[in-house]
Formats: sequence, C-alpha cells, structure tokens
Amino acid sequence: MKIFRYGEDYLTSSLALDIASGNVQGILTEETKIRIHQSATYVQAIVDAGQVVYGINTGFGPLCTTLIDAQDSKKLQENILKSHAVGLGEPISKELSKLMLILKVHALAKGYSGIQWSTIERILWHIDQDVIPIVPKQGSVGASGDLAPLSHLFLPLIGLGRVWEDQEIVSTSTSLSKHGLQPITLGPKEGLALINGTQFMAAHGVKAVAEMKRLMHHADLIATLMIEGLNGSIKPFFAELHDLRPFKGNRYVASHIFQLLDGSDVLASHKNCSRVLDPYSLRCIPQVHGASRNAWLHLKETIAIEINSVTDNPIIINDELTISGGSFHGQPIAMVMDYATLAVSEIGNISDRRVYLSLAGETNGVPKLLMKSTGLNSGFMILQYTTAAIASENKGLCFPASADSIPTSLGQEDHVSMGSIAGRKLLQVIDNVDKILSIELLCAAQAKDYHQPLKSTPIMEAIHQHIRKTIPHIEEDQAMENMLTEALRLIQSGEIIETAKQIQQQQATLLVPIEASTFENY
Repeated sequence: MKIFRYGEDYLTSSLALDIASGNVQGILTEETKIRIHQSATYVQAIVDAGQVVYGINTGFGPLCTTLIDAQDSKKLQENILKSHAVGLGEPISKELSKLMLILKVHALAKGYSGIQWSTIERILWHIDQDVIPIVPKQGSVGASGDLAPLSHLFLPLIGLGRVWEDQEIVSTSTSLSKHGLQPITLGPKEGLALINGTQFMAAHGVKAVAEMKRLMHHADLIATLMIEGLNGSIKPFFAELHDLRPFKGNRYVASHIFQLLDGSDVLASHKNCSRVLDPYSLRCIPQVHGASRNAWLHLKETIAIEINSVTDNPIIINDELTISGGSFHGQPIAMVMDYATLAVSEIGNISDRRVYLSLAGETNGVPKLLMKSTGLNSGFMILQYTTAAIASENKGLCFPASADSIPTSLGQEDHVSMGSIAGRKLLQVIDNVDKILSIELLCAAQAKDYHQPLKSTPIMEAIHQHIRKTIPHIEEDQAMENMLTEALRLIQSGEIIETAKQIQQQQATLLVPIEASTFENY
C-alpha cells in the first residue's frame, strides 16, 4: 500500500480522498515526532516563564486580555472545545468528517502548532480505526477558522460528542469503552490549535475538486452524444479556431470532443456545407465548458495550497517568536469556491439548453419531443421542466457566500469569510447539476437512437450501448422515475467515464493530449 507521511509529503485532493478511503496509509515519522515535540516544548516554556501569549495563557476572542493562571491553562483548552461545539443541523457526511481529521493531522504535523505528539496519535487512531466524529453542517462563519465544526470534531478526544462506529452513530464514551481507551488530557494551547483552522471549508473543497472534475468529464461526453444525436457541426471544435484564443480549458474541451467524434459521420455530414450556426448550446461548448474547467483549475490549485498550509493560531515559529495572525481566515478559499459554484451552475445552464434543443424536432429524423407519436403522448417534454427548475434553483445558490460578512466575537472578529457556506453550496450545486446531466443523458441517447444508421466512433457507440443496457428507448409515455434514477446512478458512479476509458485503452490511443496532465491530475 502507498504511504503518505503527514507533515512531510505534499498532499493533494486525490491523495486526501485516497487516505480517507483506505487506499493510502497516512503515517507519522520519527522526524515529524521530533518537530512536533520541539514545538510543544516552546509552548510549555511560555507557560513556565509566565509570558503573556494569546490562547496559551489568555482567554479567547474578546477575552484575549483576560490572563489565565498556569494551573488553569489545561482546563482552558478543554473548556474551549465544550463552549465552541455549538453547531446545528444534520451531520456532514462521514467522508467529509474523516477528511477534516486528515487535513488537520497534516497541518499539525508540520510542527508550528505546539500540540503534543500523544494528541496527534489519538487523532490518527480515529482515522485508522474509522471511528469518525459527528460534525453538524451549520455554525461556522469561516474566520477564526471553522470553530464550531472543529470543536465537534475533537470533542471525542476528551470523551464527549458522538462518533460513527462502522455505519452506526454512538456516544464517544461507548466507543472509547469498546476499544479500551480513556479520554486524553489537553495541554496548553492544544484546544485552540485543534479548533483554529480551515479544515471544514477545505474538506468541502477537496471533495468538490474531485466531484467537479468528474462532472465536467461527464458534461463533455454527454454533450458529444447530443451533438451526434442532433447532427451538430464539428467545425466549432477545430484546433485552428481555439489556437487563436488559447484558454487552457477551451482548448482541452475542443480537443476532447473533436477526438471523441473523430471518425463519426457527423464530420462528413457537414463537409460540403456552410453549417456553422448551430445554437450556442452546441457551438459554444468549448467556451462554456472550457470556462468552467478554467475555474476548476483555480479551485484545484487553491485547495492544494490550503491543505498543505498551517492555518491555526497563534503560530509557534521558534522559542523566541510566536505570531498571532489571521491564517485561519477562509477568504482565500471562500471566494474561489463561490467562483467554482458559478462555474458548475453554468454547466447545468447550458445542459438545460441542449435538453430544450433536443425536443424541438428541428433535426432530420429526430421527432419533436423525442417521440414519434405525440399528442396522446407528451414524450420527453416535462423532463425539461425539471432541468429548468433545478437550473433556476442553482442560480439562487450562486449568490457568493463570501460577499457577506457578519461581525462576531463582540467585534473582535469583525470580518468573516462565510467559506463554510460557500463549500456547502458548491457541493449542493454539483449534486444538482448531476441531475440535470442525467436528464440530458436520457435525451441525448433517445436522439441518437433515431440516428442509428449514422456511423459513430467506438467510444461514443460504447457509451450509447452502456446506457441502453439499463435504460430502454421508449415510444410511448410511461413512468420515468426508474429511468431517471438509473441515469443519475450512471453519472454518479462514473461508469460512463470508465466505459470511455476502456475503449481508449483498447485502441491504445492517448485521448486529449492538450493540457491532459493539467486537467486529469488533482
């Protein structure tokens, strides 16, 4: 099994997800132990010398001028977990909570937080044993870090809160008793080190990087299926056009779709005609999908920086320098996640337009409403109502969370990022657009059925056949709930992408060499 060294190796979104799924083992090395121990000794020296340092021997937030006696410094750290664990709402997913633990261990292991080795070991035990704390969705404003979510995440360290044991939720006390463990005792600064940080926001960002990548790949494949079904022109995907406006995402999408269609009769059908005026939802796929891919690049790069950073406070640089700064402020990732939310929403907007276009009956051989006998039958008409409804819902979710700020902590924290809301909205819009794409999948497959004599490419034919294994062509109205559920499953499982990859490997061809590593690695 591949090994990842917390605090030493470079963490990526894909690596974090692999650790969470158990495909990569995260470890702490002796070198890391030395670094962590040294940082903890700096903190203890501050306590012993009676130096006044925020969060070590003072109160928190607006209580920063309240001095705490040395004998109460440990109690102070336990109290902060209790008082700050005030989140509400349904729990985030077990995977997101586990990602939070992974990201926090990596940050603490860099040795600038003054935390004890034994505390990090206990967090690592939770990860390795898959005993994952319950964290409510709501309560973070994304500055001073994700205080409430992180407090819930680390309540189990002191024997409080609830955890997942397998797929059941149990009290921490029950879990610790089962495993023969006792709650740990936090040292000076440890509570603050645990709950200052951006790991709630960043975990949502990590998940979004992977899910958005999958979504955009599906969007290209399904749009290509629709191009074939509606006999769209291939010219808008020529490299000669996009080399003159060389945005990375645009070039990648154009190259991707051109290669998916290379060999299809779609190319020949427009060879001697002047058809370049397909509606924008077909003609401008490289520009729209490409712009969203450019936004994904920004998200990927920003989240990578964040999850390899130290984001708690204060930062212990050495025995002479402790800095109370603002690295816990979520603005750098909040704004980018808001941007990514807009980018994902636009994939849904243009997909809805292609669904509408497929119903118009303006392509030879493709009947209006994608069914031959309409009148008695409504055909696929109402599917577009659903895509319109979801697309409209997404537009409301596109209001940037980071544009808002409500002062907290009696004005000490007078500007906040709302990055936690940005991350939650981003994942919600991704889920919504999966649904829109699943409906486009149904419509594109139905349209292509009417073009069966058309010579396709091995990849597109394999995708079409894979869809038809579980979703039938229909010629009269019927309940479509099961078809919609299956189409969504095909997309969220990644089966369509895997089908395309299998054909690619059989052909021994490199699909989309243009910027391939940029858009395929995360």
